[in-house]
Amino acid sequence: MIIALYIITGLYFILMLSFIYGFRRLNTFEVNHLVIETNFSVIIPFRNEAQNLPQLLDSLENLAYSKDRFEVLFVDDDSEDNSIQIIQEHLKDSRINFQILSNQRSSNSPKKDAIKTAIGQSKFEWILTTDADCILPSKWLLTYSSFIEKKPSEMVVGPVSYTPVEYSFVENFQILEFLSLQGTTMGGFGIGKPFLCNGANLAYKKDTFLTLNGFDGNDQIASGDDVFLFEKFIQTHPKKVHFLKSTSALVETLPLKSWPEVIQQKTRWAAKSGSYSLLFTKFVGLIVFLMNLSMIVSFLLFLWDLQHYQTLLFVCLLKVGVDYYLIFLTSHFYRGEKEEIRDAGFSSILYPFFSTYIAFRSIFVQYAWKGRKFKK
Repeated sequence: MIIALYIITGLYFILMLSFIYGFRRLNTFEVNHLVIETNFSVIIPFRNEAQNLPQLLDSLENLAYSKDRFEVLFVDDDSEDNSIQIIQEHLKDSRINFQILSNQRSSNSPKKDAIKTAIGQSKFEWILTTDADCILPSKWLLTYSSFIEKKPSEMVVGPVSYTPVEYSFVENFQILEFLSLQGTTMGGFGIGKPFLCNGANLAYKKDTFLTLNGFDGNDQIASGDDVFLFEKFIQTHPKKVHFLKSTSALVETLPLKSWPEVIQQKTRWAAKSGSYSLLFTKFVGLIVFLMNLSMIVSFLLFLWDLQHYQTLLFVCLLKVGVDYYLIFLTSHFYRGEKEEIRDAGFSSILYPFFSTYIAFRSIFVQYAWKGRKFKK
């Protein structure tokens, strides 16, 4: 068992070092020459988002892009609050070309249905998805357009970050985990092994989406509107799926406020992992799971026999050290050099127990999403 712990830790350490190398290798896109030539259909599904919509709508109005070059398609997924009224009232005097559509349900995935509904009504060549609880940077569309004109693409993955609000531990825990996910996402692109994306900031060609039959084949899974589509694009256009490494395209969203909400969200994310089709994605998921499990086993061995402290130190120091460095790089890029990384030590100790619990929970327990319950 001790040998297995050392081997798993070594494999994880090498994997994370490769992501760190890839992160550094991935070029930052400098928006020196702004291009307003691409037409975008921005799709925003929503359900009971009255609290979050005002900040999104403000950021939409502040987009530095020709209003005739983009449209916004809001898709109402059976909201029970006044979300529709908020959108109508907020944008009634705006020059933004927008529609509010009703979700046309046809599968077990409300969000995939919403995006499919909007694509059916869209009129522009590029689809750009985000979420109703996000804040968009003013140069969002400018940066995408400039990148697409410079680098021929079928899909472009954009950066996403949590915006700190209260600096509570539950908030910082999510921020650290998300920074790690974003760092590994960019690292994967940097080493030529892309395996992750986020639907809160994702662009792709409409014609290619239709050619690939969109979400067909995974629409029985409630979540995964981003990753499963991403895998289709990678498998058919591996050289034309890129990451837009630019803070000018950085979409911000809010962390959840309570542990029950976090547990539901992570369970939903974990429930789809068994259906991934890319071998590298499965490999990364397996190594990460085994590494977290190894930390738990090392801790239990130490409690059983204090002489195993060397194993615990080896496992913890290598994992925590390499994780922290990747988080530091991502935080430095997204949030600036002076931004403090809070609660990193305790979060690193807690995370293996938390993620292992979520992994097993996703197998046996239903999860809730937007007031609905779903099975794996």
